[in-house]
Amino acid sequence: MHDPALPCSLVTADELQPGDPTPGMSRRVALNTETMWSGTVDTDAGAVSGWHHHGDHDTTLYIVSGTLRLESGPGGESVIEAGPGDFLRVPAGAIHRESNPGDQSSRAVIVRCGSGPPTINVEGPADHA
Repeated sequence: MHDPALPCSLVTADELQPGDPTPGMSRRVALNTETMWSGTVDTDAGAVSGWHHHGDHDTTLYIVSGTLRLESGPGGESVIEAGPGDFLRVPAGAIHRESNPGDQSSRAVIVRCGSGPPTINVEGPADHA
């Protein structure tokens, strides 16, 4: 049940905490509740993350700076690139990996809605049907 008397809250940049690890990425958590996770992810130039998914969480990323490449689908064959001002959606359970093909570090703001562990690392991309 919602409580209209609850006040809004603030998490300052220096209050962000280290987030769940995936090789090649540095996540920082701003807020984490039973149904929502938000924070940032930084990816170094040339870095490629490990394959992972976000369980029951639907994820939205807003690219603040740099370039973010997202590989997903069977064999990782679906590839999209996003830059500053772009939004990406990662459906719950979608196996994917991020990379930064650019020459500068990238940063994205993340919001995940769902429950359970926010990141599950796996060995490789989704199988072909």
